[in-house]
Amino acid sequence: MRRLLASVAVLASLFAPAARADQLPGMRGMDHVGLTVPDLARAIAFMTDVLGCSQPSYVVGPFKFNDDWMQVHLNVDPRAEIAKIAMIRCNNGSNVELFQYSAAGQNRTEPRNSDIGGHHLAFYVDDMAAAVAYLKGKGVRLLGDPTPFQEGPIGGETIDYFLTPWGAQMELVSYPHGMNYEKGAAQKLWTPKDPGH
Repeated sequence: MRRLLASVAVLASLFAPAARADQLPGMRGMDHVGLTVPDLARAIAFMTDVLGCSQPSYVVGPFKFNDDWMQVHLNVDPRAEIAKIAMIRCNNGSNVELFQYSAAGQNRTEPRNSDIGGHHLAFYVDDMAAAVAYLKGKGVRLLGDPTPFQEGPIGGETIDYFLTPWGAQMELVSYPHGMNYEKGAAQKLWTPKDPGH
């Protein structure tokens, strides 16, 4: 019996996720994603009235300093000013923090996904066709038609990118029957459709 238990323990250790030697102490998960927008009121309206995120839990600002605090702590021009910050929740997932900055030499063009610093927010939807029709009805610019994937680890997933009124890229994603990678994964990715798995 002892030998059997030892063999089971060895096998279990071979298939268990590897322990991490280095990990941020106490890290539980992502709290929020920050986006700088050109017009905070317009961004809040899009996020709440079109996407259905909550009204801001709080709005704070302005933030302006006469010393180098902005440069030291946020890596921006020391005279940069944050007019306002709004924190919103988008159903079951990470919060979104919206910033409205003004700064000398500010780049007012959204980066493309291919640019360094390029980014997008992806929202899981249960019904891709209904979500696409809804966004089209709201006058949102979609980038092509939904793309379903059948092969490889992302098989089972369908995506469609869209643009906010200020040009930020966002994405609809759906995999109602799961994705191929899940079949052999030691650890599945977090998903808002089943946050506890």
